[in-house]
Amino acid sequence: MSIAVGLPVARGAVRLGRLHAISRRIPTAVALHAAFGALLAAGLHYRWTVAGGPAAGLLLPLVTIAGTASVTAVSTHGPFGDSEEATGRWLPWLRLTAALTLTATAYGSLAAAATFGPPPGGDLALLRDVAGSTGLGLLTAVLLGGAFGWTGPMAYYLATEIALTGNPTTPWIWTARPPHDVGANLCAGLVFIAGIATLTARGSRGRTGDTTV
Repeated sequence: MSIAVGLPVARGAVRLGRLHAISRRIPTAVALHAAFGALLAAGLHYRWTVAGGPAAGLLLPLVTIAGTASVTAVSTHGPFGDSEEATGRWLPWLRLTAALTLTATAYGSLAAAATFGPPPGGDLALLRDVAGSTGLGLLTAVLLGGAFGWTGPMAYYLATEIALTGNPTTPWIWTARPPHDVGANLCAGLVFIAGIATLTARGSRGRTGDTTV
């Protein structure tokens, strides 16, 4: 009897997860993460740089990190608005699962590029930078809406690019700090946790200010 009851529940959970993934364009987001990983792999292999100067080797990895974080943030935007919010008691868990899954695929895609050349700072710095940038994107999605979630990571990238010219010491510019810098790692981790927790609890905002996921 328990098996007979459990199978429909399991099928329903799988179907719900699949529909949520489709509505948030998660397959497309995963493909874009892979594309950014391919871009980073090519850049590391051929030693591309975005600009000259002492920070030249950092800028292409930062571009791809900001890109994957932006994709993750934009994917939080949902099309169904209040009706989904009112009927979806599983929505917080779906938000959490989607955000963690996309964070993992972003890191995995960029870490795989390291087989073509080590990224600056190594895998630990890459994990920190992906987590922190993704957290910024999720917080932006909650405050401004998923469609504008990309603005947080991109603004942080621009601020970092400017700060790198002056050898910043603040841990909030974690991308400029060594991989074992405790303060930088804590700052990035706190931003990621805040982004995940806020998105899970509230969802991203729609055009009218209502939560949509």
